[in-house]
Amino acid sequence: MDSDHGRSSAGGGKDAWPQASHRPAETQDAPGAIPPTPRPPQVTAGPPASHSAPVPPPAAGTTEPAGPPATPATAEPAAGRGIAGLSFPYQVVAALALSLIGLLACAHVAMVFLHVAPSNTLTKQHGKTIDDWIYPEFEQNWKLFAPNPLQQNVAVHVRAEVAGEDGRRTTRWMNLTHEDTQGIRGNLFPSHVDQNELRRGWDFYVNSHDSDNRPNGMRGELSERYVRRIAMLRLSERDYGGTIERIQLRSATSSVAPPPWSTEKVSTRPVHRVLPWWTVTPDDLPENAGERSRDVSGSAAHGREADR
Repeated sequence: MDSDHGRSSAGGGKDAWPQASHRPAETQDAPGAIPPTPRPPQVTAGPPASHSAPVPPPAAGTTEPAGPPATPATAEPAAGRGIAGLSFPYQVVAALALSLIGLLACAHVAMVFLHVAPSNTLTKQHGKTIDDWIYPEFEQNWKLFAPNPLQQNVAVHVRAEVAGEDGRRTTRWMNLTHEDTQGIRGNLFPSHVDQNELRRGWDFYVNSHDSDNRPNGMRGELSERYVRRIAMLRLSERDYGGTIERIQLRSATSSVAPPPWSTEKVSTRPVHRVLPWWTVTPDDLPENAGERSRDVSGSAAHGREADR
């Protein structure tokens, strides 16, 4: 017993308390096999061994690659978008176009600012240039820093002298402004004709005439022809049973009533400005209206000759 014990401890026999370990398949399958004692890992001074799995030898009839698998080539950078994607000549053209648009935008903003700004040195020296740029497309009705909205209602009326088979007669006053107002109210997309044609035409006439209806400049006659054509355009839509030979216009101006909380006292009674009678000429008639009027007058004259 002692000798056996000595051999097991000193002679490298089997251990008294064998340790469990993972065995290879053939060792575990053998009957009565004794598990080997695990050995401590050996430490070497060289570089650490690679942990990658061993590469199996190539199969028969195949050629082993000369080196590591090639990596895909780096994709070329995508072409630039926008102006950067154009060729150099087109880039120059695009840059010039953008520069021109930017200069025009800055010039327009400057012109509008000078138009609405109070009177200053620039507006006095270049007022005509500013007006030529602003009117008529970019007109601003309010002045910067001093807004002064309209405080009066202005209505334009017209009546006509008609020559027919029963002689001459004068029509009643027709409110042209009321007709334009009816076309604007309740309309989500009102026409610019209803909003501006008559109003701007009358303002044009008033600003180019004095209180005695005498023209105060070279634009006076032009404003008269413009207002007459507007009136004849509206009157030609009605049949008065004869030829319109003369027309007369007037305006009815009434102040807007102040709000209830205001102590201001303003009279709302209309003030009329009556223009003289104007003889209608062929230039005052709308397109194709001259032929209709000549036909009507010719038929009337023919009827009078037949009566004789």
